[in-house]
Amino acid sequence: MTDATAEPLHRTDPHEVKVHEKLNWLRAAVLGANDGIISVAALVVGVAAATTNLGAILVAGVASVAAGAISMGLGEYVSVSSQRDTERALIEKERDELATMPDQELAELAGIYRGKGLTPETAQRVAEELTAHDALGAHLEAELHISEHDVVSPWHAAWASALSFLAGAVLPMLAILLPPPEWRVATTFVAVVIALAITGWLSAWIGGAPRTRAILRVVTGGALALAVTWVIGGLLGGVL
Repeated sequence: MTDATAEPLHRTDPHEVKVHEKLNWLRAAVLGANDGIISVAALVVGVAAATTNLGAILVAGVASVAAGAISMGLGEYVSVSSQRDTERALIEKERDELATMPDQELAELAGIYRGKGLTPETAQRVAEELTAHDALGAHLEAELHISEHDVVSPWHAAWASALSFLAGAVLPMLAILLPPPEWRVATTFVAVVIALAITGWLSAWIGGAPRTRAILRVVTGGALALAVTWVIGGLLGGVL
């Protein structure tokens, strides 16, 4: 009876970890899209303020999209690769310690559970049972809060970041290219503000933060970026 009820409770932990990981990926995707919206919109608005030549705006926009997506993907790949290498090194170190000094590792595991409030007897029993079941997994979870089977993939992170940037960049490109010249900047500004309000709401919802504050923060930052590049583009356009 005890075993039958304990097993489903034990299985909830990996489920919660997977949900947490999915939320992290979703948060990263929202942030990547947010970057695509702001950076591309700011650039094309600056160029549009300097010239009404659609070809120049298109070239600048496409270059911004390509450079931004590559930069986001490469940056994420390098960052996550470093994290993956660190995790793998920690796993190998723990595996070596378990092979060369199992008694000390068992005592260390028991000490961790005593620190969490278990009695010495219970902590020792938990450590022994977990070690018998999966010694490496028990130590990785208790000491390092990582799993041998869930090492992050830099390629997944890179593609997710690059694609989310591209998805965000589509909106300002359409907003600046489709309307007539006199409406380009205004249309892009309105479209970007609405899109940023949505991404701000999503990021707040994912993180459980206040929605209004997050929306105001991202919309204000994006509007400021557009205003600055519009002024700079207008000044440069007048000089050139």
